[in-house]
Amino acid sequence: MTSHFLSELISFLDGLPEPRIVMSADYRIIAANAAYTREFGGGREIAGRNCYEVSHHFNVPCDQAGESCPLKLSLEGGEPQRVLHLHHTPRGEEHVVVETTPIRDESGEIAYFVETMRIVRQASSRAAAKGLVGRSPAFVGMLEKMMRVAPSGAAVLLLGETGTGKELVAHAIHEASAREDGPFVAVDCAGMTETLFEAELFGYEKGAFTGATHRKQGLVEAASGGTLFLDEIGELPLSQQVKLLRLLETGTYRRVGGLDWLPADFRLITATHRDLAAMVQAETFRRDLYFRINTFPIRTPALHERSADIPLLAASLLERVDRKPGRRFTAAAQLWLSNQRFSGNIRELRNLIERASLLADGDSIDVSHFTEMGDQPLPSSGFAGTKGGFFIDQVVGLDVLERDYLNWARKLHQGDISDLARQLGISPRTLYRKLEKVT
Repeated sequence: MTSHFLSELISFLDGLPEPRIVMSADYRIIAANAAYTREFGGGREIAGRNCYEVSHHFNVPCDQAGESCPLKLSLEGGEPQRVLHLHHTPRGEEHVVVETTPIRDESGEIAYFVETMRIVRQASSRAAAKGLVGRSPAFVGMLEKMMRVAPSGAAVLLLGETGTGKELVAHAIHEASAREDGPFVAVDCAGMTETLFEAELFGYEKGAFTGATHRKQGLVEAASGGTLFLDEIGELPLSQQVKLLRLLETGTYRRVGGLDWLPADFRLITATHRDLAAMVQAETFRRDLYFRINTFPIRTPALHERSADIPLLAASLLERVDRKPGRRFTAAAQLWLSNQRFSGNIRELRNLIERASLLADGDSIDVSHFTEMGDQPLPSSGFAGTKGGFFIDQVVGLDVLERDYLNWARKLHQGDISDLARQLGISPRTLYRKLEKVT
């Protein structure tokens, strides 16, 4: 490939708004455009240095330091590759989507690579006053899926335990999408009656029922041009699931008491802590609706799966809830928090920190502020031992025994309801109903 072509390529990249670099196959940066120099350079010379040195401060390539290297993957596969990395910037470490594209010469051989960087503005790897925060592998894995699906219009289903921040994830996907300038409308499906669901979702005409003194805009209409987030969709009764399915299949809706079919224009994100696949088998959730909303499932990890993030999350939550700015946790308090297992996930951690901030009078928060009110964990007759066994050391009621045993067995099988039902000798429908009762 001629030097003239290379200079033209560099000149072209320099006029683009996103940070880009040209690299050789040995990880050496040949040139960087103005946007890259501004975002990642920090006033230092970029050309001639190794990409892993600039981005990660590594002494060896990413793949030799436990990271996925897009350049190596692109060289081996001959195609563009995209990964999510934590990169060093003048502002500190930030989540960055890296896309590497091979550039071929006249003979078809790979001569250079162009690497494009997109900083993820919706998540922080440092303590932050708002938004998503984390840097653990489980969090980064979730974030990578979010950034892949966000630019599309695909329906997203968020799965995970309660308190894991599913609404924050939904909002981040909205902000990273082409609809970011449109509204984000959240709907809690739990506890909605059929009449309320229709009136809230679709709106109603004046005189549609007693008390309807004026036309009311529905949430579908309010979400036009933006994102509609249906939280706890697993709580939606079958009768309401039919109405939601019609909306998604036809892209139209009708206000309660109205005659005209109106067009809907929103991106759908749903969330649930329930096992929808098991509910489909138990015929308590419509199969056709399940496949409509399950285009791109993302699992939000429980806090114990990202325990390395607890100090970072704790500092962020303290900044958000403390009425006395600038306070910090003592080293003992940080260690105590890191050693806890929060069954209520981030929501429980937030509540505990807010309570401690109210009890503390000084400039720091210590262990005593967390333990002062003497909360005891919920009693449990069974627990998983070091080898995964189920133990009981006291006489308890059969209902308590069944509850704890089923919860232990479900975790052991990682959500495989069909296999667990087979081993218990009951149908998946019966097992799901039992699990629904104990949870």
